[in-house]
Amino acid sequence: MALQDNGAEGRPEGTPEPYTTTSTAVAIADERGVITGWSEEARSLLGYTAGEAVSRPAGDLLTSHLPPSALRRLAEHEPWHGVVPARHRDGRTVDIAVRACPCPDRDGRAQWVLTASVPDPPGPPEDKDTLLGELTLSQLPVAVAFYDQDNRAVGANDVIARMMGLPEERIRGHRLMDFLPGPAYDEFTELQDQVVRTGKPVHVVRHLRAPGESRGRFWSVFLSPLKNHLGQVQGSSVALLDITEQYLARQRLLLVNEAGNRIGSTLDVTRTAQELTDVVVPRLADYASVDLLEFIHRGEEPPDGPPRGPVTMRRTARQADTDALLGIMLRLGSTVAYPASAPTAECLATGRSVVYEVNESSMARWTAQDPERATRLLRSGAHSVMVVPMRARGVTLGSVFLGRTRHPEAFAQDDVLLAEEITARAAVCIDNARRYTRERVTAMTLQRSLLPMTLPCQPAVEAASRYLPAGGRAGVGGDWFDVIPLSGARVALVVGDVVGHGVQASATMGRLRTAVRTLADIDLPPDELLTHLDDVVIRLSCEAAADADIAGDIGATCLYAVYDPVSRRCCLARAGHPPPVVVPPDGDAVFLDLPASPPLGLGGLPFETREVELPEGSLLALYTDGLIEARGHEADERLGALRRTLARPARTLDTLCDDVLATLLPVPPDDDIALLLARTRALGAGQVATWSLPPEPVVVAQARKQATDQLTAWGLDESSFVTELVVSELVTNAIRYGRPPIQLRLIHDGSLICEVSDAGSTSPHLRRARTFDEGGRGLLLVAQCAWHWGTRHAAQGKTIWAEIPLAA
Repeated sequence: MALQDNGAEGRPEGTPEPYTTTSTAVAIADERGVITGWSEEARSLLGYTAGEAVSRPAGDLLTSHLPPSALRRLAEHEPWHGVVPARHRDGRTVDIAVRACPCPDRDGRAQWVLTASVPDPPGPPEDKDTLLGELTLSQLPVAVAFYDQDNRAVGANDVIARMMGLPEERIRGHRLMDFLPGPAYDEFTELQDQVVRTGKPVHVVRHLRAPGESRGRFWSVFLSPLKNHLGQVQGSSVALLDITEQYLARQRLLLVNEAGNRIGSTLDVTRTAQELTDVVVPRLADYASVDLLEFIHRGEEPPDGPPRGPVTMRRTARQADTDALLGIMLRLGSTVAYPASAPTAECLATGRSVVYEVNESSMARWTAQDPERATRLLRSGAHSVMVVPMRARGVTLGSVFLGRTRHPEAFAQDDVLLAEEITARAAVCIDNARRYTRERVTAMTLQRSLLPMTLPCQPAVEAASRYLPAGGRAGVGGDWFDVIPLSGARVALVVGDVVGHGVQASATMGRLRTAVRTLADIDLPPDELLTHLDDVVIRLSCEAAADADIAGDIGATCLYAVYDPVSRRCCLARAGHPPPVVVPPDGDAVFLDLPASPPLGLGGLPFETREVELPEGSLLALYTDGLIEARGHEADERLGALRRTLARPARTLDTLCDDVLATLLPVPPDDDIALLLARTRALGAGQVATWSLPPEPVVVAQARKQATDQLTAWGLDESSFVTELVVSELVTNAIRYGRPPIQLRLIHDGSLICEVSDAGSTSPHLRRARTFDEGGRGLLLVAQCAWHWGTRHAAQGKTIWAEIPLAA
């Protein structure tokens, strides 16, 4: 029988696959071809016992020589298989399928593993599909193995053999757990049992490191049942497809997508930095930290260009996959100083990411340049670290430090690109937060500069106030309050609210507050003052409509109240504003029923004033709508809470302000809030002196004497001369230019106020008298002697007043 060669030169058409039988004989031959091992299956195949076969040349068992191609492959220590005629012990010739594979022994000496079996009868010459299928299986780049019902291997291709680091013959007849003990491979045995039991395929993705490989890879594993023509499961097949690159690329995309969803959820610098570390740990690194430059935390403008030289940053965020690692890292808020030659400082200066393998040379450099950092790095057990600069819109913000301890692989270029992508997204969010914080601080600074820094001292009321900007992104708004001293020891209490938020609302608020103060200085009644303020808002709206950078109309609400401590009466008017709360000294809190007038800016509608008497010690509460309006709460519920809180006793008005905010605002408000509390005082009869004067010139001397006597009773003799002069001039003007009745009033409470009233409507004014003029110098003398002076008009007549300084 001619010898058939199925080696590198190819197998003749129709030659059967040599491994289609279920009985396989194994023999071992040394590098000279002498048999050194003989299996029981080999004895059954050729009839020779182990004692008869061992030490004989393998060629003695053949009836003809091997072809030259086979000899050449064997000489080059390459695998070969083919069908050869062998001599049976009984003298007959047996065709056997032989495979020869080189395999070193334990001492590294060359030897051959010979497997042989009886081939199946050859198929018809025209059946080429089976041959092509077998060739495809043997050359397929996918790892494929076949198992019987007991999960013992009956075949495997060369890819499996390379992965296992064993020849295919060594794999046959063994279970997977025989070579690969461990939980990961125990799972495959369970899955094989499931496939054989159910007859249904299974697909899983696992990260595995095969014995023949230095690192793990991701595999897409397909386990399928093998069925006969009757549909009965005879075994299973396992196919492994290396999807490491595709898997890692997908994981990177998922991580980038997650970073886009999780980073930047708030306009808070610290929170955004922490979100960055939470995303990269543990999927990209085992621990991470974010250090930001100091100008971000101070709210300053960024410096020009990247930082040069030593760099000082603040630890803003950190994360680690174990508590032990977290304990080694610097505390949040700590200041970190990097020398100019430190890797982090160099990274910021160049703007490029760097990766360091933690070895002797790199640690020597770290130790020389930044010994404290090097100590922490050694304690962390990191084997690979990465520093990524954080930049946005051309501004360097800080750096991100990533370290790997339990990740087996060092940072690769793909990891650097991924870290830079995530850091770039976080940098834009942090820069947005930085810009928002700076704008918010600017707006709040502007608004606080427009609000009263301290409430003025005046005799009419004891006052306390609070201003609270809106939480979240709404920012500052246009709420304001004011306490304005008026003539006659009276005081004006104001609370207003400009529609909208931001710098524009704050600027509008400042203009309206200035307008209210100007109108209050001329002592307009509350309804007239709101009418003039309404005109101001209308003009501002017209200016805004002409400016393309200002969107929307300007609207506002306002509550204006004037309290007189002498008469204990209060005049109030409101323009679209919530009514005030009044708490009498011995009564319950009530909302004062004021006429509901329209908001400012509508024009053409009247405002109404109401006058009420407030006993001494009454509490008057003025507020903006942000205090009583909140999402998820009924307005009546919050109004009731406001009444109950104001009715509770409190040590001071400041304490009561805090109680109100704590009760009604458990969370940051949606709108800004202004709150003004005032407790009324009263000037008793001993502090006010009033005289009615006839319209005769001789009464001027009497008025001077009455004023002097009253000052003596008050113990103010040192101020008598100035007071006599002021009284003389004001009474003379009232007699000469005014109309009866004429009244003189002195008020003493910390200062001395002199008032002269008459029924005339003509307002006096200062003028420069010529050298020979007989008059025109009275008001000039009054202005020189008094701190302040002015005129206020009533429904009938006017009052000229002057505040006189008291001698020390």
